[in-house]
Amino acid sequence: MNSSVKNARLYPYLALLLVTAAILSACSTTDYTFADPGTTPGGTPLSIPHTVLSNALDHAGTNTEQSPGPDWLYPGTKITITFSGVPPPSDKHEERIREDGYINPPLLGKAIKAAGKTVGQLQKELQELYVPNYFKTATITVKREETFFFVGGEVKTPGRQVYLSEMTVLKAIQTAGDFTDFAKRSKVQIIRASGQKETVNCDKALKNPKLDKKIFPNDTIIVPRRLL
Repeated sequence: MNSSVKNARLYPYLALLLVTAAILSACSTTDYTFADPGTTPGGTPLSIPHTVLSNALDHAGTNTEQSPGPDWLYPGTKITITFSGVPPPSDKHEERIREDGYINPPLLGKAIKAAGKTVGQLQKELQELYVPNYFKTATITVKREETFFFVGGEVKTPGRQVYLSEMTVLKAIQTAGDFTDFAKRSKVQIIRASGQKETVNCDKALKNPKLDKKIFPNDTIIVPRRLL
């Protein structure tokens, strides 16, 4: 067999190799470096300000620094803002905190976050906003309406109770005269102001205080009757 015949037989294989190389070259891509999820597109480390995280937690009803107390402000709480030492005398401003946690005090032209703060914190903030921007001298006072929680079922004095200090299920039941002899202590129900329901085993909570859940204004506690 001469060389021309051999070359003719090799041409199809050479053509196939060239086509394959062209396809592989077309499919190859340039390597890219993707920014880390914790960086900006330019590669700069991304940091979330503490205030942003705090505001997000506050919007969910959680404060990062304090636990709720008797002067804590919640959505639905009615507050009264009084302006003293203002010429001419200014009328007091009454408003109920909105569901989103904000109020609209007069003159400011913007909403102010109130829920998740204490009365003192809100009062201090308003004082700084009004004086000296709107009044040269003034004393801003914030008062909140009295708040309550409710205890019903197998307690000795069921009904509405004044929320005076940080409260738990066991403390709340004590303010209602304690359990009756027919109380089913293992299935005490809490109905939150939001409608959420929780169950507490008060027998276990007596032994382990961590199981004694906190009670907030407008919560309802129901102690069921045990089967005889």
